[in-house]
Amino acid sequence: MVEMSSPTIAPLLNNAGDHVTGDEAETPVHQVLTMQPQNSIPFVLSFSNLTYSVRVRRKVAFPAIYGGRAEEAPVTRTKVLLHDISGEARDGELLTVLGASGSGKSTLIDALANRIAKESLKGEVKLNGEKLHTKLLKVISAYVMQDDLLYPMLTVEETLMFSAQFRLPRTLSKSKKKGRVQSLIDQLGLRNAAKTIIGDEGHRGVSGGERRRVSIGIDIIHDPIILFLDEPTSGLDSTSAFMVVKVLQRIAQSGSIVIMSIHQPSNRILGLLDRLIFLSHGQTVYSDSPFNLPQFFADFGHPIPENENRTEFALDLIRELEDSPDGTNNLVEFNRKWKNTNRNSATTPARYDLSLKEAISASISRGKLVSGETNDAANPTAMVPTFANPIWTEMVVLSKRSFTNSWRMPEIFFVRFSAVMVTGFILATIFWRLDNSPKGIWERLGFIAFAVSTTYYICTEALPVFIQERYIFMRETAYNAYRRSSYCLSHALVSLPGLIFLSLLFVALTFWAVGLEGGASGFMFYFCVVLASIWAGNSFVTFLSGIVPHVMIGYIIVVALLGYFLLFSGFYMNRDRIPSYWIWFHYLSLVKYPYEAVLLNEFKDPMKCFVRGVQLFDNSQLGDLPNSIKEKLLENISETLNVTIASSTCLTSGADILLQQGITQLNKWNCLWVTIAWGFFFRILFYFSLLLGSKNKRR
Repeated sequence: MVEMSSPTIAPLLNNAGDHVTGDEAETPVHQVLTMQPQNSIPFVLSFSNLTYSVRVRRKVAFPAIYGGRAEEAPVTRTKVLLHDISGEARDGELLTVLGASGSGKSTLIDALANRIAKESLKGEVKLNGEKLHTKLLKVISAYVMQDDLLYPMLTVEETLMFSAQFRLPRTLSKSKKKGRVQSLIDQLGLRNAAKTIIGDEGHRGVSGGERRRVSIGIDIIHDPIILFLDEPTSGLDSTSAFMVVKVLQRIAQSGSIVIMSIHQPSNRILGLLDRLIFLSHGQTVYSDSPFNLPQFFADFGHPIPENENRTEFALDLIRELEDSPDGTNNLVEFNRKWKNTNRNSATTPARYDLSLKEAISASISRGKLVSGETNDAANPTAMVPTFANPIWTEMVVLSKRSFTNSWRMPEIFFVRFSAVMVTGFILATIFWRLDNSPKGIWERLGFIAFAVSTTYYICTEALPVFIQERYIFMRETAYNAYRRSSYCLSHALVSLPGLIFLSLLFVALTFWAVGLEGGASGFMFYFCVVLASIWAGNSFVTFLSGIVPHVMIGYIIVVALLGYFLLFSGFYMNRDRIPSYWIWFHYLSLVKYPYEAVLLNEFKDPMKCFVRGVQLFDNSQLGDLPNSIKEKLLENISETLNVTIASSTCLTSGADILLQQGITQLNKWNCLWVTIAWGFFFRILFYFSLLLGSKNKRR
């Protein structure tokens, strides 16, 4: 048995904080808790010979020959982003990667966090001497991106609580989850901002430093063993940056490995760091304690002046060397020799007394990962469940979060409501009480085609929803906050109430006003068709949002495809008249099936007549003739055809209209089921687009 007496993050959360002097706009944080772990469980993340390169295509101009035009030919070259980088990160310490823009800081963080494809990255990453597998790394680590990706209309407390419901197991009571969130709010120094919304460009919310601390908080709610951060102080003022790094120091002291990249730390921040790695064009130029920087550069022949910021001096010198003919090769070689001749506690490889499975088991037993249960001590991967909660719990939490965020932006729903209201009102007044005359038939066909196609255009509002949430989704699913299937199902469930309400509103405005057939049963079927159309359209647009990168590109594709669907629906051209090489598009048209379903419902009564006697001449040049002349024409036609055509003779029934429109293959219920099936089909495609498009790994 291993005795663990070091405090975990749970007791630290109640007392931790920063003491910041001066008049600050940020939420004030509390007194610093100075603690030294006594018997911390040693975790050592070692990495050796990490090398990563990409192929870059560029054009090379060839000189003009004989006065001709200069030509450009594409040339592919290999660019090395990481070159033979080795080092280690220990629990209880802050490992910081520094360097100028383009030096490879973020690339190294991604390599350690398994965000680079295995076939592209060379080298090894091990935890306590054992190779880290992707599945295990996902459940014991967290990655904080450079951008603060948060739901704008949720408060700080709600954001952290939803994260707790995702990452903490169902066996943990709700009161304990709330207690953990409250303790984390205190640790992050967010007590005064706990009830404030995150905010965005249109809604005032928390400050930049507070947003960054919330971003860190949602990823450490389950107390991970390894925490990766990509420039957590980017865009922050010095005070906010110091507070963020102080929080990270406390996380490390609680028994975690914290690895982050940073651009240019201040002297205050430098005093919090334990180990530094300076990079230049993917090569290590310094890897040691920040306190050894003066000695290192003095031995190199460039002593750091007194009262000079050590990291600023180092970065400036590295930039100067990069511009020199030899680059930083001399500094890279000197760093290798200096490490071999100046062995100290920072450069000597750390010893770990526990195997990986023993260390993880011991960490879980003292509260890290908040796993709750450990059944297989022989298998480190099995110690922590892949997902903290079952799929139905994830769906409930995702749905609640989406509803909460959307409910606080009523203007979006109001715009959709207004669009449906105005469209329904215009259609109702234009097509008011259509009769059953020949003109009324064509007006009825036009109304149905326009009404069905309009329901699809209303659905375009779903396009930016996932495009805006994509990176939040990728961040949360990358480290198993919830399943992709849970997100797809909750996304569909959350959209249904709004779709039902808008469908009912549109149907109520148009059905009785236009005078569609069928009474109460016809109304319900018309409602089902409109709802199925909006469902299929919403699913189609949602699928597109999963594969297009920008909103404007998505809108262009949606508008174009919906126009094609209407063109091939059978309204503008009968199915029999569509060229054989385009007929496949007719059957893929989303407008075809609801359009035919409403027509079948409208003209299903075989006893109802739409053209009688003299109405035969309507919609023709003979339509303006007096009825007496029309009757004589009918008599002549009767004599010629040897049939009796009187003024009351039915010449065109509903079945005839359906036959003229080429609607002879499916009945109305089959058309309805096909429309509903299209919606499910696109939801499945949306799931696969998330499955294949959210790997979030470099190639």
